[in-house]
Amino acid sequence: MALDTAGADRTSFELKSASLPVVAVLLKTADLAQVASELAARLAADPGFFDNDPVLIDLTALRESDAPIDFSALGALLRQYRTQPVAVRGGSSAQMAAAHAAGLVAAPDAPAARERGASAAPQPPARAVEVVREVVREVVREVPGPGAAAVVIDKPLRSGQQVYARGADLVVLAVVSFGAEVIADGNVHVYAPLRGRAIAGARGNTEARIFSTCMEPQLVSIAGIYRTTETALPAQVLGKPAQVRLEGEKLLVEPL
Repeated sequence: MALDTAGADRTSFELKSASLPVVAVLLKTADLAQVASELAARLAADPGFFDNDPVLIDLTALRESDAPIDFSALGALLRQYRTQPVAVRGGSSAQMAAAHAAGLVAAPDAPAARERGASAAPQPPARAVEVVREVVREVVREVPGPGAAAVVIDKPLRSGQQVYARGADLVVLAVVSFGAEVIADGNVHVYAPLRGRAIAGARGNTEARIFSTCMEPQLVSIAGIYRTTETALPAQVLGKPAQVRLEGEKLLVEPL
């Protein structure tokens, strides 16, 4: 949608709708000391994980809570980690009013996710993790049409980036960070830590597989059947060389 009522001779600006990549923080407690402690622990190994990313604060898990939330303090805490809180969603009317008073805008609530059923089409899973990248992502490379047997990416993929190998396998030689996404119509190979989302068999290839030398993904999916971090990986594969394959309607994660 574009709005231009100034006429062809006035081109100093235009008004258009736009979508931006945004990090969502699913807040599970109003205890900001606990949030600060867990943020510090999670990002200790990668202090440069964020790069002034805009942040959406999701209050869905606290909607029924009576505990007050100090949004000013929460915003200051998040800014310490090079993020920019801009919006809030999912809270009660009182929570949303308090957030608005702290300078945050209201965002539409996310649609409820549905698990894959026998006859239902696969839907994106509800992210029960504290920090996730929202739907709009920066597409860093897409391979058009069949032809190449494999697409090779030799640079790290940061949060918000997406690579799709259309009609091919995807080979990644560097880390796939939390919040990044790798997609292939064929197999996905990650010869580095896999911490983001990996989707193989994107067009229904049930024989596709996902391989990683360090399996610790946010989500894995083959032919529309997915598994998220809500179901912890067993110790024998978590952080170790492993593969993901489909057996019937079940995803199997096995050591390599």
